[in-house]
Amino acid sequence: MADFRFSLPIRALSLGACLSPVLAMAQVTAAGEYLARMDIDQDGRIALSEYQAWMGYAFERMDANRDGLLTTDELPGGRGRTVSLAEHRESLAAMFRRQDADRDGFLDARELAAPPR
Repeated sequence: MADFRFSLPIRALSLGACLSPVLAMAQVTAAGEYLARMDIDQDGRIALSEYQAWMGYAFERMDANRDGLLTTDELPGGRGRTVSLAEHRESLAAMFRRQDADRDGFLDARELAAPPR
């Protein structure tokens, strides 16, 4: 498998830099390694639910009171608008659909390594 260099997309929450420290822990450098970490059922491809689970980690860590909302007091720097878990997941689904170049409903290592679309 080719070794593609890339970093985890951050724009999913529109929280930009405030998620960078959390997402930096999840970064990997090879597409195959990235896919393996996200691929819960180990079938060699990423389904939407696996993508949302992996990319939702930052949201879950930041949602201190577990109410499904990231409010200003839970955001680094105490700035930004409230974001719901449902809104976050829909944003991730839209990103997933854009990255799914062959429209098969799954992401492979090549699609994961591609620049955000």
